[in-house]
Amino acid sequence: MNNQDVKNLKKRYFVWLYKTAKETFDKFERKFTQVDIDKDILAEMEKELLGVYLPHEKEALQRQIDDFEQYIENKEKSCAEFRNQEKKINPEFIFSEMKLDAIEKVITREIGKKGLEEIKSLYEKEMTKRILKSTDSH
Repeated sequence: MNNQDVKNLKKRYFVWLYKTAKETFDKFERKFTQVDIDKDILAEMEKELLGVYLPHEKEALQRQIDDFEQYIENKEKSCAEFRNQEKKINPEFIFSEMKLDAIEKVITREIGKKGLEEIKSLYEKEMTKRILKSTDSH
């Protein structure tokens, strides 16, 4: 096996390592970012509700908005419990972040910052592709 073959094997392993660690980390992190986005969406919907709808439409819409608000509150409670369990942060979350950081450092050391950026870009493209594909069937 020549040097290029070894480099290619390492790079493929780094891609796999990054993907699996990032997916695990994202399962935790996305909850927090989703709450922020959901709150922004709720604020926009509430502004919209103030304006143009008839009273009977507002009642039905308000119930749906209230349900969405409850959904956000439940998600936010879950996040708070997850991040702050009696002032102790969830060890699985800490480990997933530590592992991802370590993998990024090793990748950078082995194949450079540009290599890490390429792997991150591949990951983002793949995740976006999965999302778009999964919503095509709905």
